[in-house]
Amino acid sequence: MRTASRSAVRSPSDLTARARIRDTAIECFAETGFDSPFRTIAARAGVSPGLITHHFASKDSLRAECDHEVLRRYHALKSEAIADPSGYLFARLATPGGAAIVVVYMLRAIHAGGQAGRTFLENLVDEARAVMAESVASGLVRPSRDEEARVRYLTYQAMGAMLLEFLAEPQATPDEFVASLGARQRDTILPILELYTEGLLATRDLLDDYVHHLEEADGSEAASPARPT
Repeated sequence: MRTASRSAVRSPSDLTARARIRDTAIECFAETGFDSPFRTIAARAGVSPGLITHHFASKDSLRAECDHEVLRRYHALKSEAIADPSGYLFARLATPGGAAIVVVYMLRAIHAGGQAGRTFLENLVDEARAVMAESVASGLVRPSRDEEARVRYLTYQAMGAMLLEFLAEPQATPDEFVASLGARQRDTILPILELYTEGLLATRDLLDDYVHHLEEADGSEAASPARPT
């Protein structure tokens, strides 16, 4: 969906007022939602509301740049996890709020819905697809028979589960929410790792039967004559 670079390295422009406004807006949107007014963002960033308008023209334009930056941070965090999975896991156990703004911003972006929400979700899938490709290439994750279906399922499952938790704590700050989420997730790390590593079903029968069913269905479609229009 998005053609901009996924580079995790900040450019010199990140030292500018524009970048400071963007980073402040990310924090405000994560904390209070996308109705945060320019004047609130401006006061927190130490600039005038007019300067925000000068750089971004509209709230939609500001949000689009914030979306891009949050997805860049997400990719950087996930790449760090691929490089050192155990180290990343134990670091998150020690300081669960390290990615709080990123997590809560993503949840708010998806929950807000509309075209912006749909676009954000598709871009999140794009990022997850790239991360999954890195994971497979590194040997961390097994290849899938259907990489696209798997990455969409995992993205929807992960974000949906966190969104349910988030909606149950609407007044929590990003740090409070991620800390409480981390505390609850400590009880699920073992079963999640067990499920992802060793699987759930005791035999391959169901998988093999379904793959066979798909192969037969594909063969039937290939053998069927074209229907008249």
